[in-house]
Amino acid sequence: MRAQEITFLKLVQGDKQFQVPLYQRTYSWREEQLQRLWEDIGELVDQHLSGESAAPHFLGSVVLAPGQMQAGGVQRWLVVDGQQRLTTLMLAFTALRDHLKEAGDARGVDRVHRQLLVNEFHEGADHYRLLPTQADRDAYTACVQSRADAGGSDNVGAAYRFFRGALAQGHEAGDARWAAAVETALKDLLSIVEITAEPGDNVYRIFESINNTGVGLSQSDLLRNYVFMLLPKRGERIYQELWLPMQQSLGPRNLELLVWLDLVVRGHYKTKQSEIYREQQKRLQPLAGDEEALQHEVEQLAERAGRFLRVIDPAREASPALRDVLERLGAWGGQTHYPLTLHLLDLVDAGRTTADDAAEALGYVESYLVRRLICQTPTNNLNRIFMEAPKELETDRPAAEAVRRFLSGRRRRWPSDEELRTAIRTKPFYWSGRPPQRSYILRRLEESYRASEPVDFAKASLSVEHVLPQRPAPAWFELLAEETEPNQTPQELHDLLVHTLGNLTLTGDNAKLSNHPFERKQQILDSSALRMNLEISSAPRWGRTQILERAERLADRATELWPGPISGAKPTGEEAPGRLELRAALVAMPSGTWTTYGDVAELIGSRPDSVQAVLDAHAGVMGAHRVLTTEGRVSPSFRWAEGGDRPPPQELLASEGVRFDSLGRAHPAQRLSAAELATLLGRDVTQPSAHDPLPEEQDTAAAERFRAQLRENWPAAYPGVETALGFWRRQGGHVTYGRHDETSCFPMLDVGTSRHPLLMWPVGIYPVTGTVEVAFQYLKTRSPFDATEQRRELLNRLNKIDGVDLPEAKLELRPSFSIGVFAEHADEICSVLDWFVGVAALDLAQRG
Repeated sequence: MRAQEITFLKLVQGDKQFQVPLYQRTYSWREEQLQRLWEDIGELVDQHLSGESAAPHFLGSVVLAPGQMQAGGVQRWLVVDGQQRLTTLMLAFTALRDHLKEAGDARGVDRVHRQLLVNEFHEGADHYRLLPTQADRDAYTACVQSRADAGGSDNVGAAYRFFRGALAQGHEAGDARWAAAVETALKDLLSIVEITAEPGDNVYRIFESINNTGVGLSQSDLLRNYVFMLLPKRGERIYQELWLPMQQSLGPRNLELLVWLDLVVRGHYKTKQSEIYREQQKRLQPLAGDEEALQHEVEQLAERAGRFLRVIDPAREASPALRDVLERLGAWGGQTHYPLTLHLLDLVDAGRTTADDAAEALGYVESYLVRRLICQTPTNNLNRIFMEAPKELETDRPAAEAVRRFLSGRRRRWPSDEELRTAIRTKPFYWSGRPPQRSYILRRLEESYRASEPVDFAKASLSVEHVLPQRPAPAWFELLAEETEPNQTPQELHDLLVHTLGNLTLTGDNAKLSNHPFERKQQILDSSALRMNLEISSAPRWGRTQILERAERLADRATELWPGPISGAKPTGEEAPGRLELRAALVAMPSGTWTTYGDVAELIGSRPDSVQAVLDAHAGVMGAHRVLTTEGRVSPSFRWAEGGDRPPPQELLASEGVRFDSLGRAHPAQRLSAAELATLLGRDVTQPSAHDPLPEEQDTAAAERFRAQLRENWPAAYPGVETALGFWRRQGGHVTYGRHDETSCFPMLDVGTSRHPLLMWPVGIYPVTGTVEVAFQYLKTRSPFDATEQRRELLNRLNKIDGVDLPEAKLELRPSFSIGVFAEHADEICSVLDWFVGVAALDLAQRG
């Protein structure tokens, strides 16, 4: 085998083709990996534009083996390892080419297409510089060919859409040279080690040896071995007195995290956790031979370990003020703030600031995180902001002032009081952050009432409750009808209000409250120990007016609890928050789907007419043509941006796979609701009846409630549902039921091992609304349905049943069909369930 380090351009240039063998897995990179790569590219672009000498960024290796070559054909290379990064970069170039096309750079389009993506003078399969596996091939070639269906719901389409969105956002924030700098970074500043097998090498054996290695040493293990190799005389004593106690108190994971944080706090904030050993080795190498200096380094690390223990276990902190804020950040969760928090503790212990000053500074950190979550500010740069903080903080002023000034800086997006108030009134808070963070914010708001007998949240079992229910009874809509605006339905008003902070509270009686009329909820809330619930129970009714009034009161408390940026600080060089969210939502939409102005408005906390006005004015935004009226029609006011030659929106949507009826209305099954858009954006969208289900044997009342609701609402489907559930049990599955007023049902299958238990369910059945949700969203995280082709096969088998019409574009979501299908087609559904169990069982057997 031969190895050489080359740029991506040199790797792919020439009449050649990289073919991914069938034994390789399908393309699997998701937003986390894509975002990490894009951040690295962004650094290279910034360095290039500033005139800095940018060192190539090492991307990893690609292992290639020579393939068959026919006379007059291209040189084929089998991609033994590295297909994920190779496919990702090719998709980045397809997105760049299409971005250049929209920008009117015809020469750039031609250059990227011919130089990187295709073999210009070859046809058929030989035309493509990269040929993925069969499962990914159609989605990939759709992107290379710029077909209308490019950017579908699979991982290939999602990566293409990610890069299109990132390029569009960067273009607006950058200058005229920005796109060219991105091209340079992708072609010339990414370094790849090309490893080439010789003819006759066993390619599959190479693949096995690469992907079946034993458990390697951690980065902290490598550092420990290196340090003590340099300490032949003092090593044993230093290990026993310093390293071993540190290792035992922190544990392996936290020790590795500490070694990385040590680098970040020292100013090496660009270091990835996979590069810890290399960077620490580079830092310590000049000390080789000086055991006293090396001992001092280990002593410093051990001291920092003690401070880090106070971060992860605030009870160890002596200062009451500092301990309180560390506990609050611990309750908030996450490690994003660790570099800055550890740096502040360094300052306290060094006598360079006081504990109270550090506590005030960390209070600003909490405020920064909370305000961004409430305002749904994108988190993609958050880690970098906190990693830069130790080096960037001003040292000529108190720590609290320095932290507040730093977080108020350009591009750091600390929402103002006005932005916070608007978000509390309008944004769907219930889809913000993680459930514990939402509960934390409501808990802190409750504590702000300073009750004489406050609730002990450590002992109370509370959950978030919607006062106006998520699935309201008709009486609620009658109440909302009195407050609708012209051309607004009660349902549309409900959707804009239901998930906002003004409609949410904490309660231990979630199941009792459910979707009862407000009068019944008043009685239950009136006996609550929470002051915010007593305030709600005193309202004469619960509609738009009361929700907005409560939002204003909560906003008053929030601005006092969580102070904002320094006066007059305004972010510059960025899109307005609403535009940013709107762009992200449209980029997230796979081809073959559509949504409404109202759905987008609900998602971003705006109004349908405002969303329509923005899109009418910026019709060049990617995906703008996919936003239609409530009836599924193209808005009469929609016009393409000037320049370019685009077909009418309905024609383009049809070419993408959206079906229209004779009246020009898009098919409702292909519509993405606000909740589905939120799911595609990675937000935590909890379904009201799918939360914390109970096994049948533990709650026979829930099982009977489900059957009663099914008999009452869908009597014709009742026998078929019972037949299917009985069949499921005979196949080795079991059934669980939801806790809420509409008692949902989930046929469960245990697909875990004794060491790693795991449950999987194909559908959720809702007996009142009459829907059967197919759980693609959850299946995509469970083998074997984490493979797109297996979910697609499930979709295809269901779609063969009359009455089921699931769009392929929703393979990452929870599309549904009518429960009425069970009335005539229970046997066909049982056949699909039988296939499902068989595939899962075979996969479990193969995994051992």
